[in-house]
Amino acid sequence: MGIVKQNFGKIPDGTPVDLYTLANTQGLTVKITNYGATVVSLEVPDRDGNPGDVTLGYDSLEDYISGPCYFGCIAGRYANRIGGGRFRLNDTEYILAQNDGQNHLHGGIQGFDKAVWQAREIENDDGLGLNLSYLSRDGEEGYPGNLSVTVVYTATDKNELRIEFNAAADKPTIVNLTHHSYFNLAGAGAGDTLGHELMINADRFTPVDRTLIPTGELKSVKGTPLDFTRPTVIGARLDSGDEQLQIAGGYDHNWVLNKDAAGPCLAARAFERDSGRTLEVYTTQPGLQFYSGNFMENQIAAKAGQIYNHRGGFCLETQHFPDSPNRPEFPSTVLDPGSTYEHTTIYKFATE
Repeated sequence: MGIVKQNFGKIPDGTPVDLYTLANTQGLTVKITNYGATVVSLEVPDRDGNPGDVTLGYDSLEDYISGPCYFGCIAGRYANRIGGGRFRLNDTEYILAQNDGQNHLHGGIQGFDKAVWQAREIENDDGLGLNLSYLSRDGEEGYPGNLSVTVVYTATDKNELRIEFNAAADKPTIVNLTHHSYFNLAGAGAGDTLGHELMINADRFTPVDRTLIPTGELKSVKGTPLDFTRPTVIGARLDSGDEQLQIAGGYDHNWVLNKDAAGPCLAARAFERDSGRTLEVYTTQPGLQFYSGNFMENQIAAKAGQIYNHRGGFCLETQHFPDSPNRPEFPSTVLDPGSTYEHTTIYKFATE
């Protein structure tokens, strides 16, 4: 089988970028570029054995450089939002870019999604993999400390894309990394995803204010449109008039996952009836951001001559809670020297 490496272009300063293709023995094929540690495509079979690309993306490096949607990337140094673009750590206030209204989003103007990572091909008992590393310098985008980050993608023979995150810093800092693929189990470009069924293994969520920053409350999902404890069609309650959905223009919230073990636990399960494809998400993280593609503009020119429209994909981003650096009651995202940041997320595909 092996890993296929090919040229994917150059960024404006002339740095070359590569594209790697990994495949397993069960029909899963994933293409990953070291620009942003980004999944460019992910093909898995439908119930009839026909392969289809289930992640949104672009054909060219130029589109990834200029595109606004974070398709398939690793978001960091802090994924999701930090209120007001600032936080305090050990009596020092740090000022970050306000690139989402008044808030900071996904690491800023030049987050990890805009970095060229160092890539190394690997193979282990679970399958073929790609080790991607990046050094985020002290002061980059306003964050303190030199942060060494490693992300390992593995295409396992269980039809999983396993992602292992690891980071260490030389001074106290904050870290929250996530993978940001947009999924459409009917196939990328095959219309919206409102007919997908979704289950989220969470009894609570973090309500947001008008700028999508958590209020600090951990609220029960019971009796709200955010109750996905049983499989529910994504579009079934979008027009319910619920205040939280009106604020976000749909779903763009963090769920507090029900955790029953230290290792990766089931966080969510999605199902698309026509293709029969299922996606299960397992993670060691405390939260899951479900985003229903609310800000996707219509007519996004995409890979293979496709057009992506509003809500043409959804994200299941495993992570710590938004704005945790300003919310001491939330699980901490502080990383001190001598400690290691690590977590595992698994996207597992099957059919029924």
